[in-house]
Amino acid sequence: MEPDDDVARRKGVVSYGQPPPRDAEATFVYTRHAPLRVHSFGDDPAASSAAAQQQRLDTPRSASFPQDRHGGETSLAPAPSLVAWVDGSLGSASSASLDRALSEYGSVGGGGALPEFVGAGAFRVPLRAAVHPARPPALEVRPHPLRETQVGSFLRTLACDRRQLWAGAECGVRVWPLDEVFLGARCPAAARRGDEETAPFRESAPAPPALCVAVDAANRVVWTGHRDGRIRAWRTDHAAGDAPLFTEAVSWQAFARTPVLSIVVTSYGEIWSGSEGGIIKAWPWDAIARSLSLTQEGKHIAALMVERAYVDLRNHAAVGNMFSLPTADVKYMLADHCRAKVWSLTSMTFAIWDARTRDLLRVFGMDGHVESARLEPPMMPEQFIEEEIKVKPTKKDKPQCSFTFLQKSRNALMGAADAMRRVATKGTLIEENRRTEAVAQPMDGTIWSGCTNGSIIVWDGNGNKLQEFQHHASSVQCMETFGERVWVGYASGTIQVMDVEGNLLAGWTAHSCPVIKMAIGGSYIFSLAHHGGIRGWPLSSPGPLDDILRTELANRELSYMRLENIKILVGTWNVAQVKASYESLWSWLGSASPDVGLVVVGLQEVEMGAGALAMAAAKESVGLEGSNNGQWWIDNIGKTLDEGISFHRVGSRQLAGLLIAAWARNDLKPYIGDVDAAAVPCGFGHAIGNKGGVGLRIRVHDRRICFVNNHFAAHLENVSRRNADFDHIYRTMTFNKPHGSTASTTSVQLPKTASDNQTDEDTPELAEADMVVFLGDFNYRLNGITYDEARDMVSQRSFDWLRERDQLRIEMKAGNVFQGMREGAIKFPPTYKFQRHQPGLAGYDSGEKKRIPAWCDRILYRDSRSVSIAGCSLECPVVAAITSYEACMDVTDSDHKPVRCTFSVDIARVDELTRRQEYGKIIKSNKKVQPSVGLIEPGETMEVIVHHEDIFTEEGFADRCEITGDTEVVLLVNVTGSTSTKTITHRVHVRHCCPKIPSSFPVNTPTITDAPSDAVPGEGPGKRSYKNNQSNHLQRSDFVPFGSAEVHDLCGM
Repeated sequence: MEPDDDVARRKGVVSYGQPPPRDAEATFVYTRHAPLRVHSFGDDPAASSAAAQQQRLDTPRSASFPQDRHGGETSLAPAPSLVAWVDGSLGSASSASLDRALSEYGSVGGGGALPEFVGAGAFRVPLRAAVHPARPPALEVRPHPLRETQVGSFLRTLACDRRQLWAGAECGVRVWPLDEVFLGARCPAAARRGDEETAPFRESAPAPPALCVAVDAANRVVWTGHRDGRIRAWRTDHAAGDAPLFTEAVSWQAFARTPVLSIVVTSYGEIWSGSEGGIIKAWPWDAIARSLSLTQEGKHIAALMVERAYVDLRNHAAVGNMFSLPTADVKYMLADHCRAKVWSLTSMTFAIWDARTRDLLRVFGMDGHVESARLEPPMMPEQFIEEEIKVKPTKKDKPQCSFTFLQKSRNALMGAADAMRRVATKGTLIEENRRTEAVAQPMDGTIWSGCTNGSIIVWDGNGNKLQEFQHHASSVQCMETFGERVWVGYASGTIQVMDVEGNLLAGWTAHSCPVIKMAIGGSYIFSLAHHGGIRGWPLSSPGPLDDILRTELANRELSYMRLENIKILVGTWNVAQVKASYESLWSWLGSASPDVGLVVVGLQEVEMGAGALAMAAAKESVGLEGSNNGQWWIDNIGKTLDEGISFHRVGSRQLAGLLIAAWARNDLKPYIGDVDAAAVPCGFGHAIGNKGGVGLRIRVHDRRICFVNNHFAAHLENVSRRNADFDHIYRTMTFNKPHGSTASTTSVQLPKTASDNQTDEDTPELAEADMVVFLGDFNYRLNGITYDEARDMVSQRSFDWLRERDQLRIEMKAGNVFQGMREGAIKFPPTYKFQRHQPGLAGYDSGEKKRIPAWCDRILYRDSRSVSIAGCSLECPVVAAITSYEACMDVTDSDHKPVRCTFSVDIARVDELTRRQEYGKIIKSNKKVQPSVGLIEPGETMEVIVHHEDIFTEEGFADRCEITGDTEVVLLVNVTGSTSTKTITHRVHVRHCCPKIPSSFPVNTPTITDAPSDAVPGEGPGKRSYKNNQSNHLQRSDFVPFGSAEVHDLCGM
């Protein structure tokens, strides 16, 4: 299972092939296993390298998810708590299980693993697997690229013809040949970051961002609309050549200063395109044909020829002065080839056009009602621009120009009044949640439109509303149809499969982010995620093919699994509003950094006081963060780590006095990215950042690791408040792109709806990470001890005696805080409270208050292990071991001592290049995987071979046997017209009669039975009444063995 899929985030566990009823909200994940967790609170950090590695090698691998062999859901019993175990209230079975755990993993007193508590609910380890168990096995055409590598090259749209997959990017166009998708050779274009493991592809010469794409199969051309207002044509045969970069066949300026938002090829071969302000233009087929017939040298003439041949459809927008063209952006267009019509869609309205006459037939809203009439169509900015270009004003034109200005003002006021009318009659919130985001046409001729509230509306060909239903609460982003199936992609990353009646057939989590586009090609439906990844899903899913692929890929896990190791240095320090010296920073971080690849630093009390807190709150309210003091710390820590030479900063986040920042070694830059930041205030009613947490989520070797810097409530008696602070931070922390992130301004921006912002309280984002590290000033103190007793024990280095009175240890054993996490053995003195600039243990606070020394500054973590001895694998992808856990007692700048912890982290990742090759080998070698359903395009031929094994079934005695070898196969050929919804089914019966009976077998020769009925099994008289079944019953004598060279045109059937 890939780490970027938040399968643990959703409830309502169902199989992706067993959908719930329509009236129930469809959410697709699986039940997660809750094994008994055995953690090592006091593990010796030094014993984590060779011994642990040998232990992993000697331990047999076991999956950390339930293996249900009967196809049903896994039933889980509630996990027992440690409190019940301590009180002796567990049953004999639970006690026996715990005894076995203790005997296997070590006893409490023996320095082995300590069963502190059972991690359950939101604190359970996320489920991982080599192959995702709750969705079809995906073909990774383009694995999830790091966001930082996609600046200026994000993929925006997707289209597919029979042999190629096309994608519109911010820098041009890409094309993947489908017959090369399983090849292992890296293409030259994949040398850039983010495409190291992508399938072989070719790309065009640099071009402005492509916003829409349409495939013209008749001309073997792909049309793309770009942000600069130009339409470009790309020949499919040029894209399949050997040239490193291919160029467009023809291009022209479709719109002067507005982008091309939508494009479609009509039934008459015309190109229709929509832009901002409701502008729709059409280019006749004859002009397009002439331009495509010219050579490369005549591209300029071809561009001028097509550019001047456009038809402004606003001149056809009025029908008897009853309708007018909407003035909103034309975001989507659809060609209804069944009725020779074209649909143009804005966010709130629909318009239907006659593809032949280009007349506007109807304009209606999402409720199906006809829009109000406006006798004078408003003049749009695009029209002003074109008029200014075509006509140069003169002195005689001044009166006319003045009149035009007044007319413009009048039309603008009318448009504003119309907008106010809409708000007053329908309501702003309702319209925001009902915007149209996708449109598609299934084979039955209906038109489907998807809305931002997750509902789907079905219209007939004339714009009459047939039905409306909803299977998911997230926003619909895209839809695609094939045969009698409809695929719907949502902003939650879910893909659902429905039939033409709207019944839900299946659904699964396809990506961890919105599915922004889908396309069908070959035997796959390809989905483009918001992060730029592309996956292919079998068209037959859900079906037997999924189980075969899943089993075969799981058996080949070792061939595509790769193990990586990274050293991580984590440091925390309450700086008490002072600036540290270079020597202190070097002692804390610089001396330990040479061997590490990732450094994460958390600071508390960078700045305090009412003024600083108020300023920080004001910045947060307008989307800003940071301060001069915070920047000073970031710059000076960077200097200590040789930033720019050895390390580079990957991210930071500040909330008032809390600051977290991360640096990565330069040689790890290709493997670290997708940095997201978060902040949760806990002070003054969860509004002020004097207490709270700031976090960074970093993707390392395709695994997500979260670091959270915290500052909890102070004072000895506030234990429950500290527990509540942790719980609030853990459950509510939501990661977003950092402020000022370059990637955030170039990626595709998606609309937000109320349903998209809802977070399941039982599955916080931190629970989905493969590893979580909590660091900071937790402020837990020592119970039942005086100041003098604490000083004596510290001087005697009786740390074990002091740890028994540690509030954090007591609360963790009770299961009240940091559930599921562990800490290294504490072998350093308490880090609080000291007098500044006084070295040694004599520096503990000796003032009037005499604060009792305590381990306030701590570092805890949780990795992917559900048991302590689990080895690193794709089921347990992140295994961390503490190599050092210490405090820098020589640093005296603050009343706290800085603490650092070094981790050795083993990471199991998937080599997507090798996995894709194995996927192809399974498809080609396993006969069971060969598709049983194929599509024959117009002009294509397909040879169908039916092979029967010679099987003799012996019955009776030895001197007599019967041969029952007759076998019959029924081939159904469904013929659907490209401009009709009628389907004709041809049934071909292929009967293999038994061979000539040998003389040694005196049996009766079997006879051919009567022809079977023409009725399709399972299809009643009321189903699919538009089908016409024609039966062709062929006897064995009617067959002639065809050679592979003999080709028969199936179009003449």
